[in-house]
Amino acid sequence: MLPVPEDADTDSMIGYRFSKMEIESELSDGSSDDGGGSSWPSQKPDSLDQDIAQLTKLQSRPNEHFSSVSPRKHDFPISTLKMLAGREANLSGRGRFSLADCRHVLSRYLPVYGPYIVDQMSTRAYVSQFSADGSLLIAAFQGSQIRIYDVEKGWKVRKNILARSLRWTITDTSLSPDQRWLVYASMSPVIQIVDAGSHTCESLANITEVHDGLDLSSHDDGGYSFGIFSLQFSTDGQEVVAGSSDGDIHVCDLNTKKVSLHISAHTSDVNSVCFVDESDHLICSGSDDSFCKVWDRRCFAGSGKPAGVLMGHLEGIAFIDSRRDGRYLISNSKDQAIKLWDLRKMSSNSICYQGYRNYEWDYRWMNYPQQARDFKHPHDQSVATYKGHSVLRTLIRCYFSPQYSTGQKYIYTGSHDSCIYIYDLVSGDQVAKLKHHRSTVRDCSWHPTYPMLVSSSWDGEVVKWEFPGDGDAATATISNTNLYDPRLQAQNLFNNLLLR
Repeated sequence: MLPVPEDADTDSMIGYRFSKMEIESELSDGSSDDGGGSSWPSQKPDSLDQDIAQLTKLQSRPNEHFSSVSPRKHDFPISTLKMLAGREANLSGRGRFSLADCRHVLSRYLPVYGPYIVDQMSTRAYVSQFSADGSLLIAAFQGSQIRIYDVEKGWKVRKNILARSLRWTITDTSLSPDQRWLVYASMSPVIQIVDAGSHTCESLANITEVHDGLDLSSHDDGGYSFGIFSLQFSTDGQEVVAGSSDGDIHVCDLNTKKVSLHISAHTSDVNSVCFVDESDHLICSGSDDSFCKVWDRRCFAGSGKPAGVLMGHLEGIAFIDSRRDGRYLISNSKDQAIKLWDLRKMSSNSICYQGYRNYEWDYRWMNYPQQARDFKHPHDQSVATYKGHSVLRTLIRCYFSPQYSTGQKYIYTGSHDSCIYIYDLVSGDQVAKLKHHRSTVRDCSWHPTYPMLVSSSWDGEVVKWEFPGDGDAATATISNTNLYDPRLQAQNLFNNLLLR
């Protein structure tokens, strides 16, 4: 080891020691600086197909040169200290981290500290979603209000929207990719359109600003008024897909203000819809009839049938989220489970197997029957199942974690028990449980690039969780198998640098 220059100041000495401090010993002794023996989650037998497990691993696997010096530890993640030291030594030959290297480090720093209150309202919070670039947060409340916060300017309210023609609550919102338009819906057949890019801060429906209405009802409805549960903009921002309580899917052209595609999709409420990938050709829907269905717009006109059906849930589907790769979806269900789906395994069989329930219950006011918790669907087509949270009282949402920072290696969801749950996609382990809210957490959103998560609850609060944070760490229960105490880690690292 080369000697440290005698005239080096403290900062340069720390940097020198960090880049030169017996790298061979640190990298080859197999020790981890992660405080809890953190390891790559081992795959449980038959718990997940090899494709998604390998794909997830590759997206957050560091350069092989970082692990080649520790041949006996290939199955373990490389510690942050060793990754940084290896970068200083240019072990990869690139002189910098690759995107997979970054994910390998960032995916272990979960947003579990805090929380810090963003807003507090007197009515239930139903929606909280970051914009695609993370610069804005949209939150919607039962009391007719939608707020758009400027994340990068101290969470200042950029737009305060008072909803028009509200029935019961704002069920969903969606912001266009260019952040120009916001659409929102309630238990009515009308999609409301707001100019989110205008300079008007107080947007009172048709008083200070026009809220255009796109009515999805038709003369054939016979006067029946349905509600809209789910909305999503297309990738190009020209269309909106909506799922409604009459079992139908509507694709709306915002340029013509007309319905361009109407699908009689399910026998019960369509609680969630989404575009499967960026092409917007495939649409997935989840319904109270317990089925996920995939619709291919390129061939629907000729067949009038779904491209496939995904069976496996025993109760209605509350929400679906796409991995945006054209292959994988997750769904949250009233059977108290999240399921992972591979579209290549969907059934073309139009027969939908039902009738397994031998009990009566209503998730809006009853607890899930104990005798139903061990039931299994005899034709389950899902790839994996994740349990621990509860889906009661409202349509609780689940999502894949961000691609940029985590490689989508986690699934996270709100829960009726007032917590937020984070599961490891591959192992199925619960890696974190965030506790703060006093009522049901209906929605939550992980920032696309920062280790930050926002949750919204029926207690009226919108709060943010971060890494690192100054809040009470006791608000998060973290699994010792996959994470470590970041504060202890940082302190130990700093002490080691000073003592060497």
